Amino acid sequence: MIRLQTPPVDIRLETRGEVSLGAPDYARAKVLAVIERLDEPVLAARVKLTQEANHAILKPALAQVVIDLNGLPVRAHVAAATMREAVDLVQERLAARLARIRQHTDLRRHHAVPPAGSEAWDGAARRGHRPHHRHRAPEDRRIVRHKTYSLSRQAVWAAVLEMEAMDYDFHLFTEAGAGRDSVVYRDEGTGDLHLACAGPAEPEPERGLSVSTARVPELALAEAVARIDLTGLPFLFFTDVATGRGNVLYHRHDGHFGLITPAR
Repeated sequence: MIRLQTPPVDIRLETRGEVSLGAPDYARAKVLAVIERLDEPVLAARVKLTQEANHAILKPALAQVVIDLNGLPVRAHVAAATMREAVDLVQERLAARLARIRQHTDLRRHHAVPPAGSEAWDGAARRGHRPHHRHRAPEDRRIVRHKTYSLSRQAVWAAVLEMEAMDYDFHLFTEAGAGRDSVVYRDEGTGDLHLACAGPAEPEPERGLSVSTARVPELALAEAVARIDLTGLPFLFFTDVATGRGNVLYHRHDGHFGLITPAR
């Protein structure tokens, strides 16, 4: 196969904290090494390197890469003890995300889903290099980010692809079949995929992931905050009693909360 020459990608690079002088150039070279192996055009690329000032944090070096792969955003995010290690890991993670997207595309073309236990889709090992959540007393926690957007109406496996591409722990969407607000997510311990849907009826079975039969709780926001504090869950999917829509309340890495709500 003859690969067409594509113009070089302009990588936007941002640093926060006391990032070592050589780290930006090292990160740029590592990301370019991944991009140059791709057949699809990369329309944009952004790298963010953050060095946490708190020396008590075990993995204070954070690296994040977001690329626009011919209109599809792909993201990788890691934490490590040193910035060089973080850059190496984010390069590996970006390459793995892209391979996973390619696998998913091939499976969809053949009307299949990833087999259970498939290494390319197993997210259990990825937890080791995720940024740690900063401890914050419950009374000090606040909802510091509230994101509202029109939920994509998607098939379940399209939602899984978007979650994987963006390196998210969960993805809130509207399930295309029944039109219900739903969440796909990975189990932190096993890496298994799960689906939960709002509404009284049980979701249809989906091959390749576990479907929750537990009723999604209907809560006011204050009740949702109390429940996530009580359970210690990384996120809580609930139906807001005021709107009747599915919301997600989640723990941020800074110890505060984030809230995702659908646009009406």
